[in-house]
Amino acid sequence: MKFRGHETFFIRKGWLYKGLKQVDINPQVFVDKENKPTDVLGIGTNMVKALRYWMQAVGLTDEKRDGNTRYQEFTDFAKLIWNYDKYMEEDGTLWFIHYLLSSNQELATTWYWFFNEFNIREFTKDDFILSIDGYVKYNLEGTPVAQSSLEDDFNCLLHTYISRKKMHPERVSPENTIDSPLGILGILDIVDEKKKIYKKVVLRKDMIHPLVILAVIVDQYQKKENKNSAKEIKIANLLSDKCNIGKTFVMDLNVLNYYLDRLQEMGYLKVVRTAGLDVIKLNTDMKPMDILTTYYEELNLVGLREENE
Repeated sequence: MKFRGHETFFIRKGWLYKGLKQVDINPQVFVDKENKPTDVLGIGTNMVKALRYWMQAVGLTDEKRDGNTRYQEFTDFAKLIWNYDKYMEEDGTLWFIHYLLSSNQELATTWYWFFNEFNIREFTKDDFILSIDGYVKYNLEGTPVAQSSLEDDFNCLLHTYISRKKMHPERVSPENTIDSPLGILGILDIVDEKKKIYKKVVLRKDMIHPLVILAVIVDQYQKKENKNSAKEIKIANLLSDKCNIGKTFVMDLNVLNYYLDRLQEMGYLKVVRTAGLDVIKLNTDMKPMDILTTYYEELNLVGLREENE
């Protein structure tokens, strides 16, 4: 478990691209003693630490060691978006980043807990802190996590998904655009500004490309030790299993069935609804990165058609 690895800095727009660009040039950028990371990245010391953390937490780099030197290495997902969407402008890129972040129990424990263990839709800071403190005490042996760290994670998580202007309209000028790129997803919102009540927003239809949904389904299926030869997955498990599409994207059954029907129309799976047995059968051997490659290539083809019209 890891808490407050972000040094109180949420992901800023442009940070992840900047991180990938510099890691591509110099994998040791975050620890380089000759070329100061603050100069190369153009951000302060604590922000460098935060960016180093976020690159790993959202699944873009793995930190490796060569002797006494640490360096960053692109993940397969990072290689893919560096090729197709390096500026991370596509919604599908951001949704999959959210999936990787919210399923990273080791490095982003609060994000994992919030989407997979915390089953309250509307909540206050007190609800959040009381619940995660209980989760930590139950699961973590040894030194307890300071409440200040949990509070910092609470604030950082909110700012990951809600704009600063919406959170603090009295303190943020219209010209201030320092927000998180994941804010565009609309996963969290404010219910009551005065009482400081927040909520998880239930996903609506057509907010995510079906291939991104499929990539998560397949990724979770392939990680299971009890994979079956028929490639069957219970629809109830898609909705309720930790890190699967229901928890990750805050889906209800109606929206879940909508996306399954879309994927069936596209030929990637078959939905079997019979008395007492509602399952999907995967019709593809594609890996998650293959599915996302198809997603990006389809977007590129659409873009080319629009340019030629």
